[in-house]
Amino acid sequence: MKNIIIIIGSLIVAFGFNFFLVPYGILSSGISGVAILIGLITPFDIGIMNLLLNLPLIILGYFKLGKLITYNTLICVVSLSFFLYLLPVVPVTDNILLSTIFGGLIGGVGIGIILKCSGTSGGLDIIAIILSRTSNVSVGLLLTIMNGIIVLISGTAFNWNIALYTLLSIYLTGIMIDKIHTNHIKLTMQIITSKGDIIRNDLLKSVYRGITITKGYGGYTQEEKDILMMVVTRYELGQIKKIVRQRDEAAFINIFETVEVDGVFAKN
Repeated sequence: MKNIIIIIGSLIVAFGFNFFLVPYGILSSGISGVAILIGLITPFDIGIMNLLLNLPLIILGYFKLGKLITYNTLICVVSLSFFLYLLPVVPVTDNILLSTIFGGLIGGVGIGIILKCSGTSGGLDIIAIILSRTSNVSVGLLLTIMNGIIVLISGTAFNWNIALYTLLSIYLTGIMIDKIHTNHIKLTMQIITSKGDIIRNDLLKSVYRGITITKGYGGYTQEEKDILMMVVTRYELGQIKKIVRQRDEAAFINIFETVEVDGVFAKN
């Protein structure tokens, strides 16, 4: 099912590119933007260039992000390249500002959907996810910064008007990504249970986070309890609750949003 959603997300991205950005020479974010740039100044097809430029970063993703994300990324890159090749380059509107705004937003929706399904659109997405996992910076913000640097460099060599429109498009794409892909939102979980050791072992095998355990007593029953505290991402919440409920239906789980994490967030 996720594979189908990733393909749909790739189609949305390609639609935003070919119907809004490419007709006006506006670059998109990441390696796709580089592919568009090469396609605009050379006879090479944008879809084929997107595939070729992404292959080295897909290999990097295999070693840094694991097989699942790499597999989903490969599906996305191939399907995105195919849709870029298949869809005609036809402007929906003759207003370049509207094309910039809607192209950026539509592209962000597609990329956000892909990221939500444990995939990436390749290119800088892979680097942004790697950096996001070791910092408190969101994927959307990292992509905006990296892409902004690329566009500024291209602006000095080409057209500053197009470069500024591209920056606006990338900024809107980053905002839309963070609206959909909420993996950067941290949550603190307090799990109060009488089966702390069993739940701890299950969580350490399945979840990429550390656990702090303290002892407590029920105010009414005076029964000794284990209190497991974890800082997790929103996407890990469902998995953790499922693991806890499989072992202890009576466990009490307190969840609240974390403003900031300072220290080692992920276990090795």
